[in-house]
Amino acid sequence: MSDLSPVTSGEDAQDPSDEADSSGDAPVGEPVIRVKAMTMGWGDFILQREATFTVNRGDVFVLLGGSGCGKSTLLQHLIGLQTPLAGSVEIAGLGERGPERWGEPRFRVGPPPFGVMFQSGALFGSMTVGQNLSLPLERWTDLPPDAIASLVRGRLGLVGLREFEHHYPSEISGGMKKRAAIARALALEPDLLFLDEPSAGLDPVSAVELDDLILTLNRQFGLTVVLVTHELESIFKIATRCAFLDKDSQSIIARGDPRQLRDESTDPRVRAFFNRLPRSVAEEARA
Repeated sequence: MSDLSPVTSGEDAQDPSDEADSSGDAPVGEPVIRVKAMTMGWGDFILQREATFTVNRGDVFVLLGGSGCGKSTLLQHLIGLQTPLAGSVEIAGLGERGPERWGEPRFRVGPPPFGVMFQSGALFGSMTVGQNLSLPLERWTDLPPDAIASLVRGRLGLVGLREFEHHYPSEISGGMKKRAAIARALALEPDLLFLDEPSAGLDPVSAVELDDLILTLNRQFGLTVVLVTHELESIFKIATRCAFLDKDSQSIIARGDPRQLRDESTDPRVRAFFNRLPRSVAEEARA
């Protein structure tokens, strides 16, 4: 687990193809998530077929695509809230999970090895911001109250909300709720962070501040981040790699550096998305 202390210059990201060294320590760039031929849907309805991709340690990995393509649903599969129809998800520290093993106790007991910020923030309205952060620490650790209080103040300070510890969610802005939810996701010092639409509904200034926070968590504290967004400015600013989900083909049609996909992709659907072109342009190009 990360201690949320800045990484040193010697821990810069290596090539993703690097393998673990003989000492057993995982090099930067080692896969922390492997999705293999995963099909998502309900009954006869298929949302995505045979999704396959890898998230490497140190990535800011973005799940992107048009509305209704399954971005948030895919994230829910990654964190175990939904069961795939086929295929598997492997997360470092949890092992591989497929449909036949989703309900095994070893996948459901114990503190989560990752933190999650849900799209709405999902803060408990009857609790103060500080109490929201205390909850996972009280549930999963044996720390005394004074140590928990100190950690809560530290996490709130990290996201710029230390003075709002005793406020209720209804008393803070939308951007503050997002940051509070990220602070709660960091409570157990995970190495892996999932964010669902972190900048959705925020004003431009709050969105930029949230992007900067994500970059700080990634670059200074070494967290691997997986997020869902369709905000192009955020994508080009913070993403290292991405997977592009397409609704019509029910598949991932592009992977890689979003800036490179914007400039070099020959798929008209990908070029239309990254260059803010009308859907009709993509349809005409494919005809």
